[in-house]
Amino acid sequence: MGQHIFIITGSIFGLLAILLGAFGAHALKKILSEEQLKSFETGVKYQMYHAIVLLTLGLNSEYSTSAMYWCFSIGILFFSFSIYGLVLSSAKGKKIRLLGAITPIGGLLLAAGWLLIVLKAF
Repeated sequence: MGQHIFIITGSIFGLLAILLGAFGAHALKKILSEEQLKSFETGVKYQMYHAIVLLTLGLNSEYSTSAMYWCFSIGILFFSFSIYGLVLSSAKGKKIRLLGAITPIGGLLLAAGWLLIVLKAF
């Protein structure tokens, strides 16, 4: 897998984290409870952390693998975006409960990505 894919994907996720963070801090602050806003912010933080990991892996080809790319990319989508969906659907009074089952899968994928980095370093 080309390193540019890591960099492009990480940059897109980073950009979206900035936009979603601003959206949450300004537009959603008025309609979400404090707990919902905190959950939304958790999704944004984890998305940004892992966007930076993708960028770092893209700049260090000796440590990156396609399995890492997929773990982090799908992990971000499942973890952060399911949180966004849960929070927004809950705020509208129609919580999509299926998303609650997807969030931990995303977390496991993110953890697997980190484990793959450790294994590659050995």
